[in-house]
Amino acid sequence: ATFYSTEKRLRQLLKPMYENFIERLNDQPGGLEFLTVMRRDLLDALKVEDNPSLEALDSFLKEKILASLSPGNLQFRRITWDDPASLLEKIVSFEAVHPISKISDLKRRLGLGRRCFGYFHPSIPGEPLVFVEVALMENVAQTIEEVLSDDSPIPETEAKCAVFYSISSPHRGLSGINLGKLLIKQAIDAVNKGMPNISTFATLSPIPEFMPWLLRKLESAEIPDPFSSGEHLLKQEEEEAILVGAAQFGASGSGKQVLLDLLKAEEGHHKWTESLELSNALKAPLMRLCASYLLKNRKMQKASDPVENFHLQNGAVM
Repeated sequence: ATFYSTEKRLRQLLKPMYENFIERLNDQPGGLEFLTVMRRDLLDALKVEDNPSLEALDSFLKEKILASLSPGNLQFRRITWDDPASLLEKIVSFEAVHPISKISDLKRRLGLGRRCFGYFHPSIPGEPLVFVEVALMENVAQTIEEVLSDDSPIPETEAKCAVFYSISSPHRGLSGINLGKLLIKQAIDAVNKGMPNISTFATLSPIPEFMPWLLRKLESAEIPDPFSSGEHLLKQEEEEAILVGAAQFGASGSGKQVLLDLLKAEEGHHKWTESLELSNALKAPLMRLCASYLLKNRKMQKASDPVENFHLQNGAVM
């Protein structure tokens, strides 16, 4: 008993003073929002300087925030065009994957043939913690243009696929707290219950770090092929096809240089995308290099691409 009492007292003495303070803050109205903002600022500070004490504080903050965001405390609901303007404004400003440029675009994403679901918390009223956008389609979309186009949607009763094309979490203080996985699962359940005709669920995700990675490779003096040492980035037949396809645009140089120039072309100078011959010539090497990037590019045992890492954490398999 004496040993137990001594251990208990020692634990209390070693407990950081901020723990009681944070626990009391968390119990106050708006406490979760305050802690989320505090953690955001703390994460910014840790980017500048590694500090064991601040890292310990971050771990404690994350633990407390995570406890407040248990499934029982989260409010799941559909976001529609009829929601308050203040909420719709936040959806526009928080959309991080495919920016919303005009009101008609927002109305399209929240209207017929589309769904938007979000998680809310009583301590942060009128503001989604995370939201996901879904397109109801006859077939799985191959490009984001198919989803975001102004074409009239098919009747919802004819839809067979639900394509998840955007998920945004605007609160940087929630970094490392994966609400997306839970949200997607609940969104799938909601679509299943309301639309039994939907039989296929898919994601249409960007690969944001692939282009910077590829440009760095192309700009390097010597670039080994990711799949076999001693070979160049472009196979000989791929390079020849690119040179033939790009000739109509006055391109010159090696296939590698032509590819680099095409990818770095400023907006408004992408007429080459209208050439079926050149597009077909680029497809094979770009698909091969993208597969290599997704399979092999790792940082500390994790995928270096954040979107890929998100899907792998949620159960996807490469």
